[in-house]
Amino acid sequence: MEKMEHTILEEQAHDRIDKVLSSLNEEWSRTQVQQWIKEGHVLVNGQKIKTNYKCNINDEIEVTIPEPEELDVIPEEMDLGIFYEDRDVLVVYKPKGMVVHPAPGHMNGTLVNGLMAHCRDLSGINGVLRPGIVHRIDKDTSGLLMVAKNDLAHESLVNQLVNKTVTRKYKAIVHGIISHDHGTIDAPIARDPKDRQSMTVVDNGKHAVTHFQVLERFTDFSYVECQLETGRTHQIRVHMKYIGFPLAGDPKYGPRKTLDIGGQALHAGVLGFSHPRTGEYLEFEAPLPPDFQQLLDKLRNNG
Repeated sequence: MEKMEHTILEEQAHDRIDKVLSSLNEEWSRTQVQQWIKEGHVLVNGQKIKTNYKCNINDEIEVTIPEPEELDVIPEEMDLGIFYEDRDVLVVYKPKGMVVHPAPGHMNGTLVNGLMAHCRDLSGINGVLRPGIVHRIDKDTSGLLMVAKNDLAHESLVNQLVNKTVTRKYKAIVHGIISHDHGTIDAPIARDPKDRQSMTVVDNGKHAVTHFQVLERFTDFSYVECQLETGRTHQIRVHMKYIGFPLAGDPKYGPRKTLDIGGQALHAGVLGFSHPRTGEYLEFEAPLPPDFQQLLDKLRNNG
């Protein structure tokens, strides 16, 4: 079983333990955390606690995460934004706020639930909870995902990701004014030793490279396009913070005072890959979602 440790920060003091823990991992629901507390998987300062426990500053939290249950995914009818589909692959749009795949305690309303209702012929390489899923984007990031409908397609798409031949371009709004027009961030990423639910740049981390280009500059923000060369967890969010320009609205990596826009201003707008069967290069582009566009328009009007 995996363990997670966390020390309660000043701003988390007096909050309920289930609220604090669910905020540390977007795949943990408060209901799931409450169940873990009841089962004794959550300790505070080495002691079991009740589900309504309110945290104190410097409390030492230890969570023993149970092994995920292999549960059947329930198909759910959804209005999926399908950009492309054939017998091998799907390109689908994931809206902001939607989780990609089910996890214990969060089994409904995910993209995979919708995909299972749309088509039953998804690859099984990643198991019952993640059928067809080749790569992910964060819950509060909108944009395009490629989905494999069979194992042949899955292996091909994964190999393209490994070989860095997939095109993945993101639009983002970041704090600060970036003076240079473009750049490359080459900095290894791994779990933050001080916070196991966050990623950070560390010397012994996994190789991670992000290219960026400034599209527009405003009074206090910059509008950028980031292209992934690698695909580490939270890579763009971590890299932009690392160079001093964290994403606007990012609750995990952004500054304490940021824009209240329900999550990071990040959109996976362009996705390109070679078709697993034909080898033809396909590329798709999703327009900015309305909330992102509204924020951009507001910044333009205000300078």
